[in-house]
Amino acid sequence: MKTTPTFDIENETGFELVAGVDEAGRGPLCGPVVAAAVIFPKRNIEIPVVIRDSKQMTAHMRATAYEWITHNTIWATAQCSASEIDEMNILRASLTAMTRAVQNLGCAPQFCLIDGNKLPPELNATPIIHGDAKSLSIAAASIIAKETRDKIMHELAQIYPMYGWDKNSGYPTAEHLHAIDKYGINEHYRKTYKPVKERINKNETTHD
Repeated sequence: MKTTPTFDIENETGFELVAGVDEAGRGPLCGPVVAAAVIFPKRNIEIPVVIRDSKQMTAHMRATAYEWITHNTIWATAQCSASEIDEMNILRASLTAMTRAVQNLGCAPQFCLIDGNKLPPELNATPIIHGDAKSLSIAAASIIAKETRDKIMHELAQIYPMYGWDKNSGYPTAEHLHAIDKYGINEHYRKTYKPVKERINKNETTHD
């Protein structure tokens, strides 16, 4: 069932400048993990677009919401690359990207609402499980993160069209795995992820 997030959690904090923070791209085999932070300067406003968990929205709805959010809020994005993900693991990389996104904001938030059950240690924040379904600020951040990462993958797909990243966003679809088997991996792949690691090991064994 689709839920409608509100500003209730933001209002309960007692702070004016509350940043919602979310990430996109933990599951894909390649590309960066992207985080976004969004502050609504005023919460007693009428929002003319649908803002909810980005996974519950169509591409057109996300694009429309993205346009409105980027013109009416304080927002920033950040990322951790595939090599950083391999170096520090995807959880730490996600939290690091979140911290970077908050640090990139035009003004420092008084408090942060983080989607999930883990907190970046550097932030004054609280975790909100399923936060993108409850908090408008987190939902907005989920849209910004998703749209930003999709744009990155579309741009990379222009350089590497054989992998279909513009359609699969780097997720392990059957077609994507077949393309990896045919064309191999490149620097954008997360080499610690099982399907990629298995193929690296297989190739190394074959060439021994």
